[in-house]
Amino acid sequence: MYNYGIGGTEVKNDASEGFTDIPQNRTLLIEKLTDNDPVKPEIVGGLLNINDVFDHFKPEKELEFMNEQGATSKETLRFAGLEDFGIKGVTNQSAFLQGLTNQKAQYDKFLKQVKTNKVLMSVMNDAELRQQYLNALNAMIQEIEDAK
Repeated sequence: MYNYGIGGTEVKNDASEGFTDIPQNRTLLIEKLTDNDPVKPEIVGGLLNINDVFDHFKPEKELEFMNEQGATSKETLRFAGLEDFGIKGVTNQSAFLQGLTNQKAQYDKFLKQVKTNKVLMSVMNDAELRQQYLNALNAMIQEIEDAK
């Protein structure tokens, strides 16, 4: 911090630091948003806001999804803004995730039916009737799969 010369003379630094502290109400995020490693570090000037950064670097990530049967599918997600990191932004880019979202909606709809339908509730509470209902559902599933 201090430079002392021969004889112990103090030499004060005249230059000020080129960096300032980040204010307490701000967050700095640094993350690798692509699969590609940079060949050499790059300093880019003139990027005035977050949209300029996304437009310049065009971050994207290749992901591999696995379904219930173990089959995998690869998809590339592209990020053009901060909203693309949210649930809707990621889901809108992925056919696989859209399928899961639709499946969840169907399950939620069925669960609502089970909870509000008194006849269906009585079927679910009786073991023999529940097994007959499951057999009927499995038969319908098999019929649909055979039709494909």
